[in-house]
Amino acid sequence: MSHLVESMAYLGQTPWHGLGNRLSSRQPISVWLKEAGMDWSIKRSNVMFNTADDGLYLHNHDSAQVLYRSDTLAPLSVVSNRYKVVQPKEVLNFYKDLVEVGGFELETAGVLKGGKKLWALAKTGQSMMLKGNDNVEGYLLLATSCDGTLCTTAQFTSVRVVCNNTLRIAVNDKTGAIKVPHSTVFDPKLVKEALGLSLSSWDGFIHDIKELSKRPVSPKEAHRFFAEVLDDPCAELTDIKPSKPMRQLLELYEGAGLGSKLASSKNTAWGLVNSMTEFVDHHRRARNQDYRLDSAWFGNGAQLKQQTFSKAISLLN
Repeated sequence: MSHLVESMAYLGQTPWHGLGNRLSSRQPISVWLKEAGMDWSIKRSNVMFNTADDGLYLHNHDSAQVLYRSDTLAPLSVVSNRYKVVQPKEVLNFYKDLVEVGGFELETAGVLKGGKKLWALAKTGQSMMLKGNDNVEGYLLLATSCDGTLCTTAQFTSVRVVCNNTLRIAVNDKTGAIKVPHSTVFDPKLVKEALGLSLSSWDGFIHDIKELSKRPVSPKEAHRFFAEVLDDPCAELTDIKPSKPMRQLLELYEGAGLGSKLASSKNTAWGLVNSMTEFVDHHRRARNQDYRLDSAWFGNGAQLKQQTFSKAISLLN
């Protein structure tokens, strides 16, 4: 298959990654499970192996197990027998009470890499309009993996509506996420309690981006900013030719980016952040959209966006 995505489902407009089956509003979890390709479970079995010396005689690996899909029987990973699995239905059921009584609304869910990663994203109902009709909305993302590449992670994420750019919102200890390692049983109640303590993080985030939208940035400062984030040798306006990512970022910042000409972004520190989020989410080189989404939410793309945001905040001091 051309994508490593088994299936996705979404509500409303096509999401920024451009993938999935469209659903109407207020669908039950059972429908989301089916349409998002999450109506299967993760099974586990002992690992068996043979050696050349004894032919077909099978040996048992006592401390390892293989995880596989119940529907296709496709293997997902080999893990320790102490690995705590989070099932696909647990990811969506996490939102059940948040949707029913908390005012949240599921917006997209699905699997990556054939089922090795699972996620769901819900709108929190929080939003903020910056000058120039620059609308930013709050979301809650829950994701997990069954191959050890990602802890079960709950994180607040913002989406800038004009361009669908995503940016992680810091929680508690400023790491931007609440993480449950797979050596620990996932307890939705405890995670929600931790998130509840950080709902005020939205207010802090909004204060920060308001200040960023007021901070003027000169062309020379923008050039230096991106060069330092990318560790590009042309940290100053010199004869050194900028790298392709550097040139793309400058083009996005100087007017090519969606929403780059809004009053909140044009020649501001908020514009610097939005140029990087658009670059990572939509333009950065990736094997396909699945890899792009994985990187933008969980990988080095997410780290690059967070590094950019932190550096932009330092301009306020």
